[in-house]
Parts: sequence; C-alpha cells; structure tokens
Amino acid sequence: MRTTDLVALTVLALLAEQPRHPYEMQRLIRQRRKDHAAGSPRGLYRAVERLERDGLVQQAETGRAGNRPERTVYRITAAGAEWLHDQLDDLLSVPDTDTPTFATALALMAHLSPRTAARALESRAVLLEGEIAEMQAHLDGLSRRLHRVLLIEVEYLMALRQAELRWIRALAAEVVNGTLGWDPEAIRAGAGMLPTPADTSAGEP
Repeated sequence: MRTTDLVALTVLALLAEQPRHPYEMQRLIRQRRKDHAAGSPRGLYRAVERLERDGLVQQAETGRAGNRPERTVYRITAAGAEWLHDQLDDLLSVPDTDTPTFATALALMAHLSPRTAARALESRAVLLEGEIAEMQAHLDGLSRRLHRVLLIEVEYLMALRQAELRWIRALAAEVVNGTLGWDPEAIRAGAGMLPTPADTSAGEP
C-alpha cells in the first residue's frame, strides 16, 4: 500500500545513508530543504517510534557527548530498506490521483463573476512569481554545498510552479478579454447545461 507518511519516508532515506540520531536527521532535513518533512521535532520522533514499532528501523546505540542529553542512534533494517525501495519505486512510477484543492476551485470557478475570478487568478500569479523567485534563491545557495540529486525535488516543484504560472496568466487573459466568459446567474439557475446522451435519446421515436 502506498504511504502518505512523508516524514517516515524521509527518515528511512536518511538512515539508508548511515545510522543517525533524530536530532541529526532534523538538522539535515532543514539543511537540505526537505520542506515536506520539516516540522516539529516531536513529529519526527513519533515517526521514528512508528518505524521502530513496525520493524523498519532499530536502535543501534545510545550515547552521550559531553553535557548533552543522551541520544539514541537508529539504523534501517533489511525490512525497512525493502519497504523504502518499494515505496519510492511506486511513488516515482505511478502518477498521484489525488485531486488538488486548486483543481476543485477551478471546477467551481464559474460560480464567481468573471471579474472576481480574473482578480483571484492574477493574485495567484503574483504569489507564484514570489515562490519561484524564492525557490531559485534556495537552489542558487544550496547548490554550492549540496549535490544536485539532493535538490532535485526543488527543481521539480519550481518547474511545476513555472508551468502553472504560464497557464494561470493565459487563463486570466482569456477571462479578462472575454474569450472565456460565463453568466454566473445562468449557471446558478442550471442553464447552459449540455444534454446527456440519455436526454437526447429520450426524445427519439
């Protein structure tokens, strides 16, 4: 079954590199900009506990350095390595079928006036431009310290944002110039619906 626990998946990937303690994993997640796994240390510790309970990681050693609190180092098990491999293979090869929130909003966009919809799309475009600029700055800074393969998801997300920005700009222009127009009142009244094949066949002799 495909996992939705991206924190656990990231923990296993870090432990596949070498045994680590949770504090070090938290530091690497921030350093490598793994935003999908960033969060409170408690969330990461809980992910480690779940993985240990499921036999995917195990304690390697427990030690103390100087006055620091005692820390437990974990390592990935053979079962954990196999699970990580299978999950990554599935996630890379099979497209995600979850409907994004934005797609739902687009499906219901006709319930706004064209003017309001165009203004909302333009606002989204401005925010996307800001996100793209921030991602590019992160890439420029981190690429001098980290191997590209550790940053490839940032490239992917930036490419998605760039493609979305182009599409949003084009859609907003269609709404503004009237190429894509609609009557919200007619839509709310149920008018303008295309007949289904059952509807058209019902009137045939």
